[in-house]
Amino acid sequence: MTTAPLSELTTLRVGGPARALVTATTRDSLIEHTLDAWDSGENWLILGGGSNVVIADDGFDGTVICVATRGIEELPESDATTVRLRVAAGEPWDKLVAHTVERGWAGIEALSGIPGSSGAAPIQNIGAYGDELSSSLVAVEFLDYLTGELRRMPAAELDLGYRTSIFKQGTLGLVVSIELALSRNAGASAVGTGSAETATAALSNPIAFDQLAKALGVTVGERVELAKVRASVLALRASKGMVLDAADPDSVSAGSFFTNPLVGENFARTLPLDAPRWLNVPEGEDVVVPLGETPARPPERTDFRVKLSAAWLIEQAGIHRGFALPGSRAAISSKHTLAITNTGGATAADIAELARFVQTRVFSEFGVKLHPEPVFIGHEL
Repeated sequence: MTTAPLSELTTLRVGGPARALVTATTRDSLIEHTLDAWDSGENWLILGGGSNVVIADDGFDGTVICVATRGIEELPESDATTVRLRVAAGEPWDKLVAHTVERGWAGIEALSGIPGSSGAAPIQNIGAYGDELSSSLVAVEFLDYLTGELRRMPAAELDLGYRTSIFKQGTLGLVVSIELALSRNAGASAVGTGSAETATAALSNPIAFDQLAKALGVTVGERVELAKVRASVLALRASKGMVLDAADPDSVSAGSFFTNPLVGENFARTLPLDAPRWLNVPEGEDVVVPLGETPARPPERTDFRVKLSAAWLIEQAGIHRGFALPGSRAAISSKHTLAITNTGGATAADIAELARFVQTRVFSEFGVKLHPEPVFIGHEL
């Protein structure tokens, strides 16, 4: 017996039924259902918030385990300057961010508005506006598919990189919970009117992204009240259709559909001078290179890579906002060329066809192959 279409559980609203669907609302039931599915020898799929998957129209011939656990726990390791949290895998990510901002805990405020569950966050090392989960992640509680054992894996073992981790590189299992370390009341400053200051506001981590800094009216490196950072990030994401909103048809998507490509220095030099690019320096941070200028080689570094803008490549390949193939209900977002949207009744095949078209145009124009950020289930791009 099959279930209702999995499209009802995904932000792209595509995907056929699963042969079986179980929903786990507690840690113990999540582990139990997962082990049962593994022991059966049949196909299995762990599904969190459904924001980063493109499930085939035929559905999934196996058991889908829907992670619906909840909980944010402050750990004893917390102290006067750092708060340590354990977060259940099914806790919605943005609700977690809102929780930390309300309490004056800095570290993940720039990741506001990202859809999906907290357990899925380490899978691709989510990031936005110059920040990544890796800067706050301490460890994950992991149920290993090969051994069936539950173990704590420090972040240093996860090989976290740009939208990747060991989980995307072949390590199978289930993230049961995550541990974070955040700054408690970092750089608190008094707020109020005139001399009637009655409260303090915790400050964010240093702003690391130029677009966010401009939106806040500050320079890169400054700290801003946490609530203001969150509000600005949500506004920026909403302007691109990247915040789930029933009133915004552009938000019926998987977010950014393609990752920004990493290429070699010599190849990057062959691109037009106005192509945005960032150097990956040894510390893992990005250095912005002004348009038209030649990247300067970091000292004692000969193997650095250059990150390009996938959105710029797509636009320069002649694909603009709102573009759709004839007869298709999949389209490029009307707000941002990096997102593919379901305009109503699109199939997974429609989404994949448009994605392949984008890949082909960009490769033909620039020789760069774009790689999808969402995971394809039951079909391939």
